[in-house]
Amino acid sequence: MADGKAQTAEHGAPGALFLIHVLTALGAPVALLALLAGARGDWGELFIWLGVALLIDGIDGPLARRFQIATRMPRWSGAALDFVIDYATYVFLPAFVLAGSDMLSTPWNWICGGLVVFTGALYFADNGMKMPDGSFKGFPVGWNMVIFGLMALSPSETFTIIFVIAFCALTFAPIRFVHPVRVARWRVLTLSVTFVWFVAAGAAIAQAMMPDPLAAWALGLSSIYLLTVCAVQQILDRYS
Repeated sequence: MADGKAQTAEHGAPGALFLIHVLTALGAPVALLALLAGARGDWGELFIWLGVALLIDGIDGPLARRFQIATRMPRWSGAALDFVIDYATYVFLPAFVLAGSDMLSTPWNWICGGLVVFTGALYFADNGMKMPDGSFKGFPVGWNMVIFGLMALSPSETFTIIFVIAFCALTFAPIRFVHPVRVARWRVLTLSVTFVWFVAAGAAIAQAMMPDPLAAWALGLSSIYLLTVCAVQQILDRYS
Protein backbone atom coordinates (compact mmCIF):
# COMPACT_ATOMS: atom_id res chain seq x y z
CA MET A 1 0.00 0.00 0.00
CA ALA A 2 2.75 2.41 0.94
CA ASP A 3 4.66 1.54 -2.23
CA GLY A 4 1.55 2.17 -4.33
CA LYS A 5 1.02 5.57 -2.76
CA ALA A 6 4.64 6.46 -3.32
CA GLN A 7 4.41 5.44 -6.97
CA THR A 8 1.23 7.50 -7.44
CA ALA A 9 2.84 10.51 -5.82
CA GLU A 10 5.88 10.17 -8.05
CA HIS A 11 4.12 9.64 -11.37
CA GLY A 12 0.79 11.38 -10.77
CA ALA A 13 -2.75 10.04 -10.46
CA PRO A 14 -4.54 9.08 -13.71
CA GLY A 15 -6.90 12.06 -13.40
CA ALA A 16 -4.00 14.45 -13.05
CA LEU A 17 -2.19 12.82 -15.97
CA PHE A 18 -5.22 13.38 -18.19
CA LEU A 19 -4.70 17.11 -17.71
CA ILE A 20 -1.73 16.78 -20.07
CA HIS A 21 -4.14 15.68 -22.81
CA VAL A 22 -6.41 18.57 -21.83
CA LEU A 23 -3.47 20.94 -22.27
CA THR A 24 -2.77 19.53 -25.74
CA ALA A 25 -6.46 19.77 -26.70
CA LEU A 26 -6.50 23.46 -25.73
CA GLY A 27 -4.66 23.98 -28.98
CA ALA A 28 -7.96 23.33 -30.81
CA PRO A 29 -9.91 26.34 -29.43
CA VAL A 30 -6.76 28.41 -29.80
CA ALA A 31 -6.69 27.42 -33.48
CA LEU A 32 -10.35 28.44 -33.78
CA LEU A 33 -9.55 31.86 -32.30
CA ALA A 34 -6.74 32.19 -34.83
CA LEU A 35 -9.14 31.32 -37.65
CA LEU A 36 -11.67 33.89 -36.46
CA ALA A 37 -8.94 36.53 -36.36
CA GLY A 38 -7.92 35.62 -39.90
CA ALA A 39 -11.54 35.78 -41.06
CA ARG A 40 -11.55 39.41 -39.87
CA GLY A 41 -8.30 40.03 -41.73
CA ASP A 42 -6.40 40.57 -38.50
CA TRP A 43 -3.29 38.59 -39.44
CA GLY A 44 -1.26 39.90 -36.54
CA GLU A 45 -3.77 38.53 -34.03
CA LEU A 46 -3.89 35.24 -35.94
CA PHE A 47 -0.16 34.84 -35.50
CA ILE A 48 -0.40 35.74 -31.82
CA TRP A 49 -2.79 32.83 -31.34
CA LEU A 50 -0.50 30.57 -33.36
CA GLY A 51 2.28 31.64 -31.01
CA VAL A 52 0.14 30.56 -28.06
CA ALA A 53 -0.44 27.20 -29.79
CA LEU A 54 3.31 26.88 -30.34
CA LEU A 55 3.92 27.51 -26.64
CA ILE A 56 1.38 24.82 -25.69
CA ASP A 57 3.04 22.40 -28.12
CA GLY A 58 6.40 23.12 -26.55
CA ILE A 59 5.11 22.29 -23.05
CA ASP A 60 2.83 19.27 -23.48
CA GLY A 61 5.36 16.97 -25.17
CA PRO A 62 8.03 17.14 -22.43
CA LEU A 63 5.31 16.68 -19.80
CA ALA A 64 3.92 13.61 -21.59
CA ARG A 65 7.37 12.05 -21.83
CA ARG A 66 8.25 12.94 -18.24
CA PHE A 67 5.16 11.18 -16.86
CA GLN A 68 5.15 8.34 -19.44
CA ILE A 69 1.56 9.12 -20.31
CA ALA A 70 1.55 6.84 -23.39
CA THR A 71 2.05 3.73 -21.25
CA ARG A 72 0.10 4.87 -18.20
CA MET A 73 -3.00 5.99 -20.16
CA PRO A 74 -2.97 3.79 -23.28
CA ARG A 75 -6.66 4.43 -24.05
CA TRP A 76 -5.85 7.99 -25.15
CA SER A 77 -3.40 8.58 -28.00
CA GLY A 78 -1.47 11.73 -27.24
CA ALA A 79 0.35 11.36 -30.57
CA ALA A 80 -2.91 11.35 -32.55
CA LEU A 81 -4.24 14.32 -30.58
CA ASP A 82 -0.98 16.19 -31.12
CA PHE A 83 -1.04 15.49 -34.87
CA VAL A 84 -4.59 16.88 -35.18
CA ILE A 85 -3.67 20.11 -33.39
CA ASP A 86 -0.30 20.45 -35.13
CA TYR A 87 -1.78 20.04 -38.60
CA ALA A 88 -4.26 22.82 -37.87
CA THR A 89 -1.72 25.23 -36.39
CA TYR A 90 1.47 24.39 -38.30
CA VAL A 91 -0.07 23.74 -41.73
CA PHE A 92 -3.74 24.56 -42.32
CA LEU A 93 -3.94 28.00 -40.73
CA PRO A 94 -0.67 29.25 -42.26
CA ALA A 95 -1.97 28.01 -45.64
CA PHE A 96 -5.18 29.94 -44.91
CA VAL A 97 -3.05 33.07 -44.43
CA LEU A 98 -1.25 32.39 -47.70
CA ALA A 99 -4.51 31.84 -49.59
CA GLY A 100 -6.69 34.43 -47.86
CA SER A 101 -4.42 37.43 -47.37
CA ASP A 102 -3.04 39.76 -50.02
CA MET A 103 0.38 38.07 -50.01
CA LEU A 104 -0.30 36.43 -53.37
CA SER A 105 -2.58 37.17 -56.28
CA THR A 106 -5.02 34.66 -57.76
CA PRO A 107 -4.41 31.88 -58.76
CA TRP A 108 -1.05 31.71 -56.96
CA ASN A 109 -2.69 32.06 -53.55
CA TRP A 110 -4.75 28.93 -54.21
CA ILE A 111 -1.86 27.03 -55.82
CA CYS A 112 0.63 27.75 -53.03
CA GLY A 113 -1.93 27.30 -50.26
CA GLY A 114 -3.02 24.00 -51.81
CA LEU A 115 0.56 22.78 -52.05
CA VAL A 116 1.16 23.60 -48.40
CA VAL A 117 -1.85 21.63 -47.11
CA PHE A 118 -1.18 18.76 -49.54
CA THR A 119 2.51 18.27 -48.74
CA GLY A 120 1.82 18.89 -45.05
CA ALA A 121 -0.76 16.09 -44.97
CA LEU A 122 1.70 13.68 -46.56
CA TYR A 123 4.46 14.67 -44.16
CA PHE A 124 2.33 13.95 -41.10
CA ALA A 125 1.83 10.42 -42.42
CA ASP A 126 5.60 9.80 -42.66
CA ASN A 127 6.72 7.50 -39.84
CA GLY A 128 10.34 8.23 -40.69
CA MET A 129 10.20 11.99 -40.15
CA LYS A 130 12.07 11.91 -36.82
CA MET A 131 15.79 11.19 -36.75
CA PRO A 132 17.71 9.54 -33.87
CA ASP A 133 19.29 12.86 -32.84
CA GLY A 134 15.86 14.50 -32.46
CA SER A 135 15.98 16.39 -35.74
CA PHE A 136 13.49 16.07 -38.60
CA LYS A 137 14.15 14.48 -41.98
CA GLY A 138 12.85 16.96 -44.51
CA PHE A 139 11.26 20.31 -43.81
CA PRO A 140 8.96 19.62 -40.83
CA VAL A 141 6.07 21.70 -42.22
CA GLY A 142 6.71 24.54 -39.76
CA TRP A 143 4.68 26.83 -41.97
CA ASN A 144 3.50 28.94 -39.03
CA MET A 145 6.99 30.43 -38.73
CA VAL A 146 7.75 30.40 -42.47
CA ILE A 147 4.57 32.16 -43.59
CA PHE A 148 4.97 34.68 -40.78
CA GLY A 149 8.50 35.44 -41.97
CA LEU A 150 7.35 35.78 -45.57
CA MET A 151 4.50 38.11 -44.63
CA ALA A 152 6.89 40.33 -42.68
CA LEU A 153 9.98 40.16 -44.90
CA SER A 154 9.29 38.91 -48.43
CA PRO A 155 10.43 41.49 -50.99
CA SER A 156 8.05 40.36 -53.74
CA GLU A 157 5.29 37.99 -54.75
CA THR A 158 7.73 36.09 -56.97
CA PHE A 159 10.07 35.50 -54.02
CA THR A 160 7.18 34.21 -51.91
CA ILE A 161 6.02 31.80 -54.62
CA ILE A 162 9.52 30.41 -55.21
CA PHE A 163 10.17 30.09 -51.48
CA VAL A 164 6.91 28.24 -50.80
CA ILE A 165 7.36 25.83 -53.71
CA ALA A 166 10.98 25.17 -52.71
CA PHE A 167 10.05 24.32 -49.13
CA CYS A 168 7.18 22.11 -50.25
CA ALA A 169 9.83 20.15 -52.19
CA LEU A 170 12.20 20.18 -49.20
CA THR A 171 9.49 18.43 -47.19
CA PHE A 172 10.60 15.21 -48.92
CA ALA A 173 14.33 15.94 -49.16
CA PRO A 174 16.99 13.97 -47.19
CA ILE A 175 17.98 17.14 -45.36
CA ARG A 176 17.74 17.49 -41.59
CA PHE A 177 15.92 20.35 -39.87
CA VAL A 178 16.30 21.28 -36.23
CA HIS A 179 13.97 20.72 -33.32
CA PRO A 180 15.17 23.50 -30.98
CA VAL A 181 14.57 21.49 -27.80
CA ARG A 182 15.29 17.88 -28.77
CA VAL A 183 18.49 18.33 -30.77
CA ALA A 184 21.29 18.40 -28.20
CA ARG A 185 24.03 19.61 -30.55
CA TRP A 186 24.44 23.41 -30.26
CA ARG A 187 21.23 23.45 -28.17
CA VAL A 188 22.10 26.52 -26.10
CA LEU A 189 22.85 28.53 -29.22
CA THR A 190 19.74 27.23 -30.99
CA LEU A 191 17.47 28.07 -28.06
CA SER A 192 19.04 31.53 -27.83
CA VAL A 193 18.40 32.14 -31.53
CA THR A 194 14.84 30.85 -31.11
CA PHE A 195 14.31 33.40 -28.34
CA VAL A 196 15.62 36.15 -30.63
CA TRP A 197 13.19 34.98 -33.32
CA PHE A 198 10.23 35.26 -30.96
CA VAL A 199 11.27 38.72 -29.76
CA ALA A 200 11.69 39.92 -33.34
CA ALA A 201 8.35 38.35 -34.32
CA GLY A 202 6.65 40.16 -31.44
CA ALA A 203 8.19 43.42 -32.62
CA ALA A 204 6.98 42.75 -36.17
CA ILE A 205 3.42 42.16 -34.94
CA ALA A 206 3.56 45.34 -32.83
CA GLN A 207 4.68 47.19 -35.97
CA ALA A 208 1.71 45.92 -38.04
CA MET A 209 3.83 43.30 -39.85
CA MET A 210 6.14 45.99 -41.21
CA PRO A 211 9.19 45.55 -38.97
CA ASP A 212 11.82 48.24 -38.61
CA PRO A 213 15.35 47.41 -39.85
CA LEU A 214 16.53 46.03 -36.49
CA ALA A 215 13.55 43.70 -36.10
CA ALA A 216 13.74 42.71 -39.78
CA TRP A 217 17.42 41.78 -39.56
CA ALA A 218 16.90 39.88 -36.30
CA LEU A 219 13.92 38.00 -37.74
CA GLY A 220 15.69 37.25 -41.02
CA LEU A 221 19.01 36.08 -39.57
CA SER A 222 17.40 33.98 -36.84
CA SER A 223 15.11 32.39 -39.45
CA ILE A 224 18.08 31.51 -41.66
CA TYR A 225 19.85 29.91 -38.70
CA LEU A 226 16.84 27.82 -37.65
CA LEU A 227 16.20 26.66 -41.22
CA THR A 228 19.80 25.69 -41.97
CA VAL A 229 21.56 24.75 -38.73
CA CYS A 230 20.92 21.00 -38.98
CA ALA A 231 21.83 20.97 -42.66
CA VAL A 232 25.13 22.59 -41.74
CA GLN A 233 25.68 19.96 -39.04
CA GLN A 234 24.83 17.27 -41.59
CA ILE A 235 27.48 18.62 -43.98
CA LEU A 236 30.05 18.87 -41.18
CA ASP A 237 29.39 15.24 -40.21
CA ARG A 238 29.79 14.09 -43.79
CA TYR A 239 33.19 15.72 -44.27
CA SER A 240 34.61 15.35 -40.78
